[in-house]
Amino acid sequence: MNYRILLLCISFFGLSACASVSTEDDVPPNPFIEELPEGVSAIAAPFQDLNAVMIDPTDGCYVYRHAGPVETTFLPLRTNSGRPICTRLPEQSEPG
Repeated sequence: MNYRILLLCISFFGLSACASVSTEDDVPPNPFIEELPEGVSAIAAPFQDLNAVMIDPTDGCYVYRHAGPVETTFLPLRTNSGRPICTRLPEQSEPG
């Protein structure tokens, strides 16, 4: 009986050593834009969350965090007419 209790205590101490201790230096920087440019907030459709917006590095377009009933995902930030809002023009392939 004492052997089981000792083994249980040792296993708890062993597992607690695996826990990571985070410091303030481990906190990743906020990926969201602190303040959107006035032009972007003026043309963005009203149903989008403008508090959680960032620029997608692959295409340079703004995306916002959409918290749906099942999952949270990033969607393109769009105008009232449905066009995506981007920081640069899409690359055009040269006709060959």
